[in-house]
Amino acid sequence: MIGQVRASERLIVALDVEGPEEARNLIAKIGGNAGVWKIGLELLFAGGAELARELSDQGQKVFIDAKLLDIPNTVERAAANIAAMGAAFLTVHGHDIKTMEAAIRGRGTSDMKLLAVTVLTSLDKSDLEQQGSDMTPAELVLHRARLRQEAGFDGVIASGHEAASIREATGGDFLIVTPGIRPAGAEAGDQARVMTPAMAISAGADYLVVGRPITQAEDPGAAARAIVEEIEQALV
Repeated sequence: MIGQVRASERLIVALDVEGPEEARNLIAKIGGNAGVWKIGLELLFAGGAELARELSDQGQKVFIDAKLLDIPNTVERAAANIAAMGAAFLTVHGHDIKTMEAAIRGRGTSDMKLLAVTVLTSLDKSDLEQQGSDMTPAELVLHRARLRQEAGFDGVIASGHEAASIREATGGDFLIVTPGIRPAGAEAGDQARVMTPAMAISAGADYLVVGRPITQAEDPGAAARAIVEEIEQALV
């Protein structure tokens, strides 16, 4: 049950760095102040797959942010290979039921949680209009969250701005993993829909994905610890 997950275990650190050695150094500095390590496309193509296996073998939780989107056969086989790596979480651009069902088949009997990307936190309404959608980000996120629950996914990736409406629509067992987290006073960078850790947890997020505010901090361990403390306060 997510309600029994400690504050530190709810922090997912995005290891958006150049290579495995830099990632290992960050992990050592952050230590027990985070519960999950996210390996995205940047690191995956620079030795991140091997690092994921290494961390999984050590008993650490790994989040593979592959954002799969392809024909069903390809998605199914990719999901199977990622599950075999020992990943705890995998993201899929589940714009349709076929893609999501393929990922579920690929996961098989593993414990890997499947999370569907709704709308990237870097996008706003004008970006969605370019994609041919007349929905607002909030409307499209909610539509896709319901679709993903229907498909049997474990949860979604969504900004804190939509967390409350997703929680109301999907119930307590559906995971909400929220990126675009910025502590008060931090720069938004290339994120369009940001929220502080406390606000996101209070809105209904279960896990927070944090990258640059931690990885680019002078003391990554202290930065992570401060976010965990904010999560704890919000949970109370």
